[in-house]
Formats: sequence, structure tokens, C-alpha cells
Amino acid sequence: MQTKLDGPRLGAQPGPARHLVVICHGVGASGDDLIGLAHAWAPVLPAVAFAAPDAPFAYDAAPTGRQWWSLADRAPAKMEAGVRAAAPYLDAFIAAELERLGLPPDAYALAGFSQGAMTVLFTGPRRLPPPRAILAYAGALIAPDTLAAEARNHAPVLIVHGEADDVVPPARSHEAEARLREAGFPVEAHYIPDLDHSLDPTAVTLGAAFLRAALGG
Repeated sequence: MQTKLDGPRLGAQPGPARHLVVICHGVGASGDDLIGLAHAWAPVLPAVAFAAPDAPFAYDAAPTGRQWWSLADRAPAKMEAGVRAAAPYLDAFIAAELERLGLPPDAYALAGFSQGAMTVLFTGPRRLPPPRAILAYAGALIAPDTLAAEARNHAPVLIVHGEADDVVPPARSHEAEARLREAGFPVEAHYIPDLDHSLDPTAVTLGAAFLRAALGG
């Protein structure tokens, strides 16, 4: 088992970083699959460093790829146990990257796609200092019934989901939106017509604008 996360990075351009954005990939993928978001966002976030860690576990449904937890059993209790086991890995990575960059412990935001979005929606609200923003693409809120009791912050959240997604149904993001708002989180949500389980230029642009507003440009 991998004990310390690592993955591709993109430094602030130009000059030193003032913030960090950690981007979490989906099941069966790797950090290389999402570091392209950093290249797309960098022109409007010039003082931001990006890191896209590989998830801690080998993908159990194929010979390549990584996973935050196994999806072999998708029962709610199994999903909750999985994300609870994954969260400490992401916690440690965030802290280590901030220290490596010489940044204060609150100078970060989280983004994720699919299982990575589920991971950041679970981990981010339970962290102190809080993230400046949480961006969830095509995800879901795991363990919604424990959110209000376990939340340690009310970081702003952006949810983006394709209405044609047949892998993670958009209803999961609608549920996340409602439950996060009930727990006191400011939530912005966008549902993109005809978009499947992927990212398109609209989704990327929405994410860039959200992060720019949260991190101060």
C-alpha cells in the first residue's frame, strides 16, 4: 500500500505561489489525467501552484490506474468506510504540499472529478483550516447524514455536473447541493445540458472563475 501520495504538479507562473489547488482524479485514473486542468486554469490563476496526486490504492478492476477506495461494493456503508479511509491520505498530502511551498495552512482549495469529487466533498468540510473553495465535478456527497455534525467549516462549494451523465447520475449532485445547503454551506451549482461523464470547456471555465473568485485572482 502506498503510504504517501505523489503526482504531477504545475508551479505558479510567474513568481512564487500564493495559493495551492489540489486536484483529485476519478477511479481508475491518475493525477496525469487531471493535471491538464492546471494548465487550463493557470493563465487566470497566475499565483497558484497545482498538484494532482495519484490516489493511494491500485485500481482493483484493471491492471492500471488508481482508486481512492474500491467500488466493488457500492453499498452506502462501504462507500462511507472507503472515503473515511482515503481522507487521511489527502489530508496529509495537502499539509505536506503547503509546507513544501512555504504557504500558510489555509492557502489552498480542493477540486475533484467523479470519485475525486466525492473525496474532496467529504474531506474538505472536515478540515481545519478550511479550504478557500471546494470544486466538485460529476461527484456525489458520501455520508450526507453525518455532514452537519462533523463539518468543521463552511467553505464555498461549486458543483458542476453533466445532465447526460450515465456513470454518476446528476441526481447525486442535486442531492449533494441540497444537503450541503442544509448544513450551512454556500453552494453554486451548474448542470450542463448534453454533457456526459466528462468535462467540457464550459465546466473548465466555470471552475476557473470560481477558483479565481475564491483565491482572489
